[in-house]
This record gives sequence, C-alpha cells and structure tokens, in this order.
Amino acid sequence: MKLRYGINPHQEAGPVTPVTPGRWPVRLVHGEPSFINMLDALNGWQLVHEARRILGRPAAASFKHVSPAGAAVSGTVDEVTAELHGITGREVGALASAYLRARDADPKSSYGDFAAVSHPVDAELTELLTGMVCDGIVAPGYAPGTVERLRRKKSGRFLIMEADEKFVPPELEARDVFGLHLTQRRDEVELSPALLRAVDEVPPDAAVADLLLGLAVLRHTQSNSVCYLRDGVTLGIGAGQQSRVDCTRLAGAKADTWWLRRHPAVRALSFRPGVRRQERINWQIRFIEGDLTPDEHRRLGQALTVPAGELSADDRAQWIRRLDRVAFASDGALPFRDNVDHAHRHGVRYIAEPGGSVRSGEVEEACREHGIVLARTGLRLFQH
Repeated sequence: MKLRYGINPHQEAGPVTPVTPGRWPVRLVHGEPSFINMLDALNGWQLVHEARRILGRPAAASFKHVSPAGAAVSGTVDEVTAELHGITGREVGALASAYLRARDADPKSSYGDFAAVSHPVDAELTELLTGMVCDGIVAPGYAPGTVERLRRKKSGRFLIMEADEKFVPPELEARDVFGLHLTQRRDEVELSPALLRAVDEVPPDAAVADLLLGLAVLRHTQSNSVCYLRDGVTLGIGAGQQSRVDCTRLAGAKADTWWLRRHPAVRALSFRPGVRRQERINWQIRFIEGDLTPDEHRRLGQALTVPAGELSADDRAQWIRRLDRVAFASDGALPFRDNVDHAHRHGVRYIAEPGGSVRSGEVEEACREHGIVLARTGLRLFQH
C-alpha cells in the first residue's frame, strides 16, 4: 500500500507493509490515504470492533487526528439530530443511527472526519455520507452498489477501506522513535462488567453499558483522556491534556454544548435557505458560547431570517442542571477530588476510574457527597 505523504505533506512516506507477511488488517478499496488517514482508520476500526463485541450492538466512531470526536452504539436518533440531517419522522436503521449519534457528539470537530463502523456499510448509511463532509470510512464490508456511490464523493478522493474482522494482531507492538526501536506487549485485557468493581453501590445496567463504551473509547484516545456518556453516546471527550482536570473540564464543556443544542432558544434559530449544515452547527455553538465578536454578531444576523432570541447565563445554568444520568470514565486514576466536583456539574451520576491514587479516599468521599456511584477498574488505559 502506498501513502500520499507522511504526517505532514512535506514528509515523504514509505510503503506500508504488514508485520506478518500476507496478513493485512485492512485493505484499500478506493483512494490514496495519508499517514494520518491510516492511523485514524486503524484506531477507529479497533474502537468500533471492540464496542460491538462488548455491547452486542452496531457501533460507530468519528475520528479526527487519531482520537475520536465522538462514538456511539445504535439507538434512538433524537429530534435535534434528525432535524439537522433532514430525516425528521423517518425510521433510521441501526448502523446509520450509530454513526449519526457518534457524529452529533461533537459535530464541529467531526467536520472532515474519518468514519468507522462495526458492520458492513448499507445503502442508508451511504446516502447519509454523500451529504456530509467526511474524508473516508473503514468498515468490515460494503453492500452491493455502495462502493460505487462512495467512490464519487469528494471528486473521487473519498477513502474507502475494508477491515478484516478475523484479523488477529501480533502479541508485540513496536515503534521506531528517533533511532530507537521500542516494543511492548499489546494491551489485550478484555473490557467486561466484571472490571467495574463497585465501591459502595452497583451501577445499573444502562450505566454499566455506558461506562464500558467509555472505556473502549478511552483505550483508543490520546491520553490523558476522559469521556462523558449517556444512552450509548459520548457527550464529550477530553483528549491529550497534560492535566486530568483540564480533560474533565474540556470534555464537560463539550457535554454542556451537546445538551444546550437541545435548548428551545437554540432550536428556534431560523437560518436562511442556502446556509449549509456545518455553518448552522457552527453558529449554534457560537450562539451557545455567547462571546461573539462584533463581526460574528453581524454575520450571524445575516445568516438568520429573524434576530436570535436570548440565551442568558441563567438560562444556560438552568438548562444544564436538567442534564442527568451521565456516566464518566477516566483512562487513569483521578488524582484529586476536583475531577469529581467538576464532573458533577455536568450531570454525572456514575464514574469508572482505575483507582490507586494516594487520594483515592478523597475521591470516594466526593462521590458520596454528590450521590455519584463509583466503580474502580484497576486498569489504566493510556494511549500514546
């Protein structure tokens, strides 16, 4: 397999070869991938394949820069997501629902994503993809006619990859960095409900499913990372931060934005014909954030048929207080109770983290104060 270029366009890429001769985890169906495209495809496929195995439902992920912007399993597509994609009142199939829910987690970041799905691409998902700004997809197969339709996307530059569901990766992983050859044993610990050891109270089944999905997401997200989830959907993913509480706050802000996009004042924004879907998304988010520049105020006014209503700080706070039943997973031990205090602000009722911090007792006490069910996994899931 030949790559267009390395991580940056000025870096020439060498050929891609399988570690085990003749055993490819993915095959290129159409297009010419870059180095990052390959990383997104390989990480995305591992995530959705693992989520499907754990939860027994179709799974999808929207990858950007080697971390998921969103991930989800199949389920109900709510009115906000349906309206955005023009499918209100229409029944949505399992695989399409998984990808729509995954992409809606952080639709601003998902612009130009690499999609990964756990089941063969069908005609319904193909139809949705043709109307989205998406760079490529990896899946375990393609229904008749879908590849031909997707080939035409992006003027023929849309990437199509097929994953081998039966591929077994080597036990050892290797990486060459600055003249050194680093190896380690692959992380093969199974994610299962048995990992979630309750501290005081056993989480309900729905929360267990969300926490397991969160652990699968974190395993394939750049560390440090945390994840907020509800009803089989990631609401906010905080990735690649040096401080864990910064991850918690960043992902919490994304969860709030997801929830505020459901606020009546945001749904009432009436855009002029011709304003594209991504522009509407971006304006909704800027309206929610509320710190528009004078130029943004002018351009938002031009994009609307009627002036925007009010969304005051008090309106935001009252609406956010209605967000509930949120699960929170962390790839590393919570070192201080501040992570719990911040997570509680975003409707968190269930937490899964490895434990083992010198202040784990303080973390437990914070969970009790906030009425949060805490489960310890004893398993760190760093990804670098």
